[in-house]
Amino acid sequence: MNKNVSILGSTGSIGTQALEVCEKQGFNIVGLAAHSSVKLLSEQVRKFKPKYVCIYNDEKYPELKQSLADMDVEILCGMDGLCRIASVKENDIVLNSVVGMVGLLPTLTAIGARKDVALANKETLVAGGSLVMANAAEMGVKIYPVDSEHSAIFQCLQGNKRSQVSKIILTASGGPFYGYSYEQLRNVTKADALKHPNWDMGNKITIDSATLMNKGLEFIEAKWLFDLEPDQIDIVVHRQSVIHSAVEYNDYAVIAQLGVPDMKIPIQYALTYPDRFECPTKRLSLTDYGTLTFAKPDYSTFKCLGAAIDAITRGGAYPCLVNSANEEAVRAFLNDEISFIQIGEIVSSVLEKFDYSDINCYEDVMKADKRAREYVRSLI
Repeated sequence: MNKNVSILGSTGSIGTQALEVCEKQGFNIVGLAAHSSVKLLSEQVRKFKPKYVCIYNDEKYPELKQSLADMDVEILCGMDGLCRIASVKENDIVLNSVVGMVGLLPTLTAIGARKDVALANKETLVAGGSLVMANAAEMGVKIYPVDSEHSAIFQCLQGNKRSQVSKIILTASGGPFYGYSYEQLRNVTKADALKHPNWDMGNKITIDSATLMNKGLEFIEAKWLFDLEPDQIDIVVHRQSVIHSAVEYNDYAVIAQLGVPDMKIPIQYALTYPDRFECPTKRLSLTDYGTLTFAKPDYSTFKCLGAAIDAITRGGAYPCLVNSANEEAVRAFLNDEISFIQIGEIVSSVLEKFDYSDINCYEDVMKADKRAREYVRSLI
């Protein structure tokens, strides 16, 4: 398969695995973008020889330019650089794996340029789901999910009628604090929270998995990706992360997608859909696992999960507000400014702090984002 790919967030966990997949399949890398890791980004440019490269952190631009002085590559920076790479004519597909709200505008820009998007940036749909899906429909652009859970649902829907879907079942590992009481969470440390049992991810996503906010964000994403109502989405704790998610149809048949917990599988499917090729990962052996377990999530202990579901049920700007509040709270936790349980308390408080407002354009999203961040900073 001959395909031209640009990767936003190429030095992160998803980005580096995506490059491994692209190398395996012989894809051409058009553009690469990273937040601030000049050394790794430079190494990627030398190996994959993209036409464009971007460093989001403007202060790192001179260093990147000097590092690549001998390379024939257009060097960009900042949000303008991300959007330029997202929209260049050479792209067949753009993989967006940046972390946080910064991913929304590049996604909208890629859609505006009629480029298909492999989406690993949760905040794009959480904060601006109505805008993104409406724009994609208008431009005839496909959005392929990269999250393992949404990829699983996407795969389980193949060959079936969407109108016959009863509900979807999102599986959750439960994170490192599964089974903890609220009182026990008071004593957990940053090091504890960064130890995920199954997945190797960046710090922000790992903390989101520990609070179960990650599953709340995926709940919101699923509503937009698959055009569902909140009451059509169930969450089940599945500690082994073998069943990545499932779909129940109106005859009560349930179809699930299984695999080892390795992000290269959903990354590759997003980039090669509808074709399947050998993937650089291990095969699943069910007998090696022996037993698969399932349980209900603890909404009262893990407040972020309930806050996210409440937000999408209310609609409007609430999903954006809780997402932005979470980003600020996680940043504060990683900087040792607040405790672990304060993340959930802060995120939940946003729902009562702000009145309902609509999201009609990108500027509405940014206004809600700013209000939520200012509110959280006032609490710290």
